[in-house]
Amino acid sequence: MAVIVALGAFLMTLLGGWTAQRVTDRRHLVLGLAGGLMLGVVGLDLLPEALHAAGEEVFGVPLALLLFLAGFLVAHVVERLLAVRQAAHGAENGARTPQVGLTAAAAMVGHSLADGVALGAAFQVGGGMGVAVALAVITHDFADGFNTYTLTSLYGNDRRKALMMLFADAAAPVVGAASTLLFTLPEEPLGAYLGFFGGLLLYLAAAEILPEAHHKHPALSTLMCTVGGVAGIWLVVGIAE
Repeated sequence: MAVIVALGAFLMTLLGGWTAQRVTDRRHLVLGLAGGLMLGVVGLDLLPEALHAAGEEVFGVPLALLLFLAGFLVAHVVERLLAVRQAAHGAENGARTPQVGLTAAAAMVGHSLADGVALGAAFQVGGGMGVAVALAVITHDFADGFNTYTLTSLYGNDRRKALMMLFADAAAPVVGAASTLLFTLPEEPLGAYLGFFGGLLLYLAAAEILPEAHHKHPALSTLMCTVGGVAGIWLVVGIAE
């Protein structure tokens, strides 16, 4: 089931890349909804499940919460390192460097691979968790496809390289989900992983997707899409329970 859903993520990533070439003034609504779905998954499903599964405490703090913060910080550090590298290239060359775009796109591919692993792990927990994570992964992969194509082409890479990175990003969740067919994670490591993944998702939603959604279009419609995304996840979680 996880691999089948990952194939949906594959198609959604390609759709995101295709949309990157076509969309002009509606991107903010899509990103606003994606951010809301991700926030809902993190706060209403991933984090509660992680706290339940990974019950161990470290110096009085649940391990799942520590890993949740670690996931957030890892995403932040990686994003900042890429920003520093971009600034360094800009200072040296005075123009956008194609290698920077490829590096950023490769980071998106790595994240999509982790999305696939999280998807497979969530279905090991149960169908309800799997469905909730699937919504986040599939929606997020639309934005991933959009951003992978945009980042690659933005820094001067030709269309062939942009499409190559887009297809790699689309295939990554399928590979990640398929890898979980070879092993079953015990409950505690699974809870720890879900906590870490929740931190990654929160960073992407709060620091990347939502600011981008509201940057040029601080409209009420964008805000309503975000709130609707959170409410939609609440509905999914309630039905699953």
